[in-house]
Amino acid sequence: MKLTGAPLGKALLCGLTAALIATPALAADKLLIGSTSGSSSHYGYFVAVGKLINDSVKDVEASVVETGATLDNLRRLERDQIDLGLVTTNVAQHAVSGTGKFEGHPIDLRLLWVYTGAPQNVVARADAGLSSLADLTGKRFNPGIRGSATESTTEAVFAKLGITPDYVRGSTSDIVNMIKDNRLNGYVKSGSGQRLDASTIDIATFTDINILSLTPDQVATLKAEMPDISVVDIPAGAGEGIPAYTTWSFGVGAATTPEMDEETAYQIVKAVMEDKSAQAAAMASLKGADLAQLTLTYGTIPLHPGAVRYFKEQGLDIPDRLLPPAK
Repeated sequence: MKLTGAPLGKALLCGLTAALIATPALAADKLLIGSTSGSSSHYGYFVAVGKLINDSVKDVEASVVETGATLDNLRRLERDQIDLGLVTTNVAQHAVSGTGKFEGHPIDLRLLWVYTGAPQNVVARADAGLSSLADLTGKRFNPGIRGSATESTTEAVFAKLGITPDYVRGSTSDIVNMIKDNRLNGYVKSGSGQRLDASTIDIATFTDINILSLTPDQVATLKAEMPDISVVDIPAGAGEGIPAYTTWSFGVGAATTPEMDEETAYQIVKAVMEDKSAQAAAMASLKGADLAQLTLTYGTIPLHPGAVRYFKEQGLDIPDRLLPPAK
């Protein structure tokens, strides 16, 4: 049957136009990434990841928001306020298993990737007269930015070792200024791989610092009683004039929830794994890093099915602990 007549043709055209306007595929999906304090090198890393996603993943528009790091990101993921975010492997494990701060209130998470180990550097002013971790008892000291994995893990480690500083809370920028002004003895700050973080280097530019090391007895205690963290030896050269030291560590990566669709997760992980320059430009310690191996080594919670799909395509063996539950 042949269609004729202006009214019908106009109606058909209007209908098609309305349908096109209403088609969701014409608009990019908004993706909000929770990161950490803007003064941290990890924030710069996630800015680079956001740009990488925008350049590589079709129909996805990513933006990065400054947050209070892991614990804050986990709360935001649970409230559906962000789509993926920075997490540390130890706190993520507590969240999924419903232990520690998440006792009786587990959060369903899926790991996307791990990009670095995070040695926890105990930084002190050299003129504070602190030669060991035990010397921190009773001293004004910051355990990490409020709400971060560094803060909660430092408190757990010090409690296990019987160390009781006079804790001072604040943002990274506030704490850095307090250390520079000699209003605070020091802080704990995640390293950038085996190098000091940018904020610690900033302090060292104006103030002589020491990195306090775990003793052999303290190492033995943490290995026996805190299996959710690793103990690592950092070689000399983490910063100018810094000798070798021993500290605790965990992995840092990106997690999401099971609600992220498999194809989006797959494309994001593919873009991150196959990038050869953007991430290393943002965080120099990642140059030459094997992110897939870091993920499979440090991961403590189930991978997202999209990540599983990518790693299997690369012929990698995925440990049972990282396999998501069957649907």
